Amino acid sequence: MSQHDHPNSLNDPTTEFLPKFIRERFDLGWIIAFFKHKQVPVHKHSVWYYMGGIALFLFIVQVITGILLMVHYNAGEPHASVMAIMSQVDFGWLIRSTHSWSANLMVLVVFIHMFSTFFMKSYKYPREMTWMTGFMLLAICLGFGFSGYLLPWDQLAYFATQIGIKTNEAIPVVGPFIADMMRGGKELGTQTIERFFALHVWVLPLMFIGILGLHLLFIQLQGIHAPQFFENLPAEKKKFMKFFPDFAIKDVYVWLLVMNFLGLLAVMFPWELGKEADPLAPAPIGIKPEWYFLAMFQVLKLFPPHVGPIEGELVGILLFSVVGVLWVAIPFIDSPNAPAWRSRAVYYFGIALLAGIIVFTMWGHYSD
Repeated sequence: MSQHDHPNSLNDPTTEFLPKFIRERFDLGWIIAFFKHKQVPVHKHSVWYYMGGIALFLFIVQVITGILLMVHYNAGEPHASVMAIMSQVDFGWLIRSTHSWSANLMVLVVFIHMFSTFFMKSYKYPREMTWMTGFMLLAICLGFGFSGYLLPWDQLAYFATQIGIKTNEAIPVVGPFIADMMRGGKELGTQTIERFFALHVWVLPLMFIGILGLHLLFIQLQGIHAPQFFENLPAEKKKFMKFFPDFAIKDVYVWLLVMNFLGLLAVMFPWELGKEADPLAPAPIGIKPEWYFLAMFQVLKLFPPHVGPIEGELVGILLFSVVGVLWVAIPFIDSPNAPAWRSRAVYYFGIALLAGIIVFTMWGHYSD
């Protein structure tokens, strides 16, 4: 069989930017045509379309810096190995600081992306699965934060993780089992580190990549959502931007800005390492979880030890569970055939949730 029997894109003008070696062997014109055919609505809220790309960029940074850290990290001597990374490995402190700052920024950007999607009503039919996979990605991001926080094995990480795991024990029936599975026993120790390390560098990344692939596939197949006010415009007033190359190039520019901002944070505010965890030492005064768990932490503090016959922590967990289920189900609650009052109720629910997260996070940060 000659080479002319194989489809190629050698004579396709849309693939001229590719090397001849690739064009001779693969017909990639249909892929380029697909991306060129895609369009991005241009309107006053278009800036929010970049949030997903920023989150993707920060995840890539997480993967690269995480691999570099994993080369030198030792789960058997967690604190000592992190100290060695920061003091003995060339630019180790910068890599760790970049990893930590990008992790926090990724959680923040995913939250912003989720709420911008909500207020533009991008969750509506037929994008229910895009919304649900996005929520799963947020949950995994929080899992990254929780599992990675313990790995340096310093005092704050030890006691904050202990509080987080003990909270799970309030869940009836399965709570104690889940807590023991996470700890590898009744107390935090070497087995906990090994389990959190495996969760952080293998289980969660594989889950994240798989769900992210589905999330991006849904977006590519269904296109980028345009808000209702844009849809109501006359056809001659609607403006669009080609996804490739116009929007893609602007996305890269935004990535460069984020990379510079991330580098500035990593250099000017390097991530610190506390004293090695001592299980026999008293817990530090005013210990708190990371900022993205502060709202839940502060809400749980408001509950008394018992609400009737039920433990206060369990009531708080049930409240979070109900809110989470409602949030995931929003595309089905605010369906195309939903009455106007239900759409308004969903809108006010989102405002209340966003305000609650901000208020309780700030309250938790400044409270004793």
